[in-house]
Amino acid sequence: MIRTLVVRGLATGALAGILAGIVAYLLAEPTIQRAIELEVSRMGPAELTAVGRGGQRAGVFLATGLYGLAAGGLFALVFAAVRGRLGDRGDGVTALGLAAVLFVAVVVVPFLKYPPNPPGVGNPAAIQERTLLFLTTVVASLLLLLAAWRVARLLPSSAGSVVRVMVGCAAFAATVSVVLLVLPRVDDASAFPTKLLWEFRAATFATQLAFWSLLGLGFAGLCRRLPLQAGDAR
Repeated sequence: MIRTLVVRGLATGALAGILAGIVAYLLAEPTIQRAIELEVSRMGPAELTAVGRGGQRAGVFLATGLYGLAAGGLFALVFAAVRGRLGDRGDGVTALGLAAVLFVAVVVVPFLKYPPNPPGVGNPAAIQERTLLFLTTVVASLLLLLAAWRVARLLPSSAGSVVRVMVGCAAFAATVSVVLLVLPRVDDASAFPTKLLWEFRAATFATQLAFWSLLGLGFAGLCRRLPLQAGDAR
């Protein structure tokens, strides 16, 4: 079963990544270009020739495709771990729910504390600190998500699935809020135009939303069209 799920995850993730790359190209690329032109105008026009934008634009699809390939494979492994442990929900519903939960943990939570900046924007000395804090937030969010799931599973079956979900969500929200409050804030883009900055951040968020939506829908669709055989069950 694991092999079948991983193959489905890799295929769905790669396709979702490429399609999300189209969203990034249409929404994020214009803001990146304006950000680069703004930075170059501050440095001088001679810097314009040093920026190879053609290769960078093509690299968007390579980056999102590779991201989708990796995320799709990991998604399939997590799906295999939770399959059959969430009540009598079908594989399609499980895939959609898992994609939504991971989107919150991997994208929404870090975005609340450390939203992305356009390339070249911000204090270079703070990039490493910001990156480490971002990764710390992602790891903490995933660990707290696992802990909240465990807490929900400790409740007796008589509590019902709705109560379990509510308790799990409350536990996750409470613990994540503490982490976000404790972690330091890094404001290294205060000198950049606010409107352009948030246009880029909104475009990046939309790209991630498109990817995780497509991954969940695609994987759920495969589960419906190609259901796992009885012999593949855990």
